[in-house]
This record gives sequence, C-alpha cells and structure tokens, in this order.
Amino acid sequence: MTVMSIARFEKFFRAAAGLDVDKNDLKRYSDFVDAKLYDLLTVAQATAKANARDVIRTSDLPITKGLQESIHHFRKIDQEVELKPILEQLATHPALDRTPDEETEAAYPDIVGGLSLALAQSFKIIHPDLKNPQTQHWDEARAVFDLLL
Repeated sequence: MTVMSIARFEKFFRAAAGLDVDKNDLKRYSDFVDAKLYDLLTVAQATAKANARDVIRTSDLPITKGLQESIHHFRKIDQEVELKPILEQLATHPALDRTPDEETEAAYPDIVGGLSLALAQSFKIIHPDLKNPQTQHWDEARAVFDLLL
C-alpha cells in the first residue's frame, strides 16, 4: 500500500471513530476485510444456489439494517477521505462456486467501507476511551463480527 493510501486509511479511522491507527494495523485491517467479505459472499453463494442461479446478485448478500446504515454513513465520510479507490483494490473476492454479477462486484467497495466504519465504531463501543487499537482490541472486535456475520 502506498504512503498516500496509508494516510487515507489513518484519516478514515480518525473521522469514523477518533482512532489513531498506523501502517502496522493495515495487515489486521486487510485480513478483517478479506474475511468478512468472504463470509458475506459465502452466504450469498448459498442463497444464489438455493434460487437455482449461477450468478450472485446484490440482493443475495446478507446486508443487515445496521450494515446498510454503516454503508450510507461511509459514503458521507468518504466524500472527505476518498478511501473508496483504495477499497476497490482491497475488495476482491475469492474463487466461488457462483460468480458475482457486475452490480454485486461494483458494490464491494461500499460494503467494505460499511464494514470498515462498523469496525472502527465497534472499537469505541467496546472500549470508549480507546485511542490506538492494539492486537487485543482487534481480536475482540473481530470476535464480535465473527458472531454476527
């Protein structure tokens, strides 16, 4: 990731939840994004299969009300931070039995943005005074998301 990308990543977490993250957090963040997008796509793949379709549609993704609200909030923050172009590079999907359609793939950056916003805010919910997340904080937030997604 370029220096400019790291700066945007840091700016995003400050805007989203008042957190100071650094380049050392990028690996944890990237792993989180990959895992949660994969989880969403796994469920979407099962939905497409149950509906006898070879293609995953956006409506197959299990987007909850909370995640939808985070996506909308991300879009507002992103106007200032401009993280979406970076998320387009990060938001790739693994090989699946069903292929996502173009609309679904185009939605990945916003979905990842919503997940990112929810992640940042979850740090503050779990630890209201937190400024700089450490490994323990990342593990706790990840465990919460693993329970729900």
